[in-house]
Amino acid sequence: MIKITLFKFMSILIKNRKQIAKIRIASRLAAEVLDIIKPYVLPGITTGQLDKICHTHIVQKQHAFSACLGYRGFPKSICVSVNDVVCHGIPNNKQVLQKGDIVNIDVTVLKNNYHGDTSTMFIVGQTSETGKKLCEVTKKSLYLALQLVKPGIRLQNLGKQIQKYVESQNFSIVREYCGHGIGKNFHEEPQILHYDAEDNGIILEPGMTFTIEPMVNAGEGNIHLMKDGWTVKTNDGSLSAQYEHTVVVTEQGCEILTWRKDELIPRIITH
Repeated sequence: MIKITLFKFMSILIKNRKQIAKIRIASRLAAEVLDIIKPYVLPGITTGQLDKICHTHIVQKQHAFSACLGYRGFPKSICVSVNDVVCHGIPNNKQVLQKGDIVNIDVTVLKNNYHGDTSTMFIVGQTSETGKKLCEVTKKSLYLALQLVKPGIRLQNLGKQIQKYVESQNFSIVREYCGHGIGKNFHEEPQILHYDAEDNGIILEPGMTFTIEPMVNAGEGNIHLMKDGWTVKTNDGSLSAQYEHTVVVTEQGCEILTWRKDELIPRIITH
């Protein structure tokens, strides 16, 4: 995700079939990383070990690159955000996962000069009812937005739907970070805001590729950046969750490019 900036003159890149095919490949690889890391997300493992496993798989098995590694100085291959960390958690060998933790793992794979970006939540053992509900609500908010994606609708509708549902469940939307266009560039226009906000009149068109990645807090929506310049935490220490998919707008709806087999939503959505 990227930090929200004020809207300026935007150039939204519409992808052709060949470009979409390359984004699809990178996206499937990113989704695969989340599948292979799942058995390792257990009490006692360090976030640094999770990073090493993912990095090795991306480089040695997929013959690809982690787009996160070295991006604006980010030191690791994946982001691992635990409990009250909203996003951009830096993996390290001192942070040991504990039973009851909720963990977001965010992966972006670069393959043949194109990107695929996705994240999901993992629950370490059994967590609190609040943690469980937070993850369920956050995932459903993403699904509700994905089900709206089709040509001809205002981009604003996606954030409006996410905000309406999340707040109806008494949770809060993080507003400082957003989804983004994606392709040859890790981050492109447009910004995908996860709440009801001005969208500069953007109408979805076939060939648009972007991420939707709502960040939801169990408490207040206020956040702060840690001294490391990356890790973002909730101000009140409450739990935070995030789910993310890369999607392409099709003629009839959308295709979830980072779809995984355990999803509760179709890979291709047709209206």
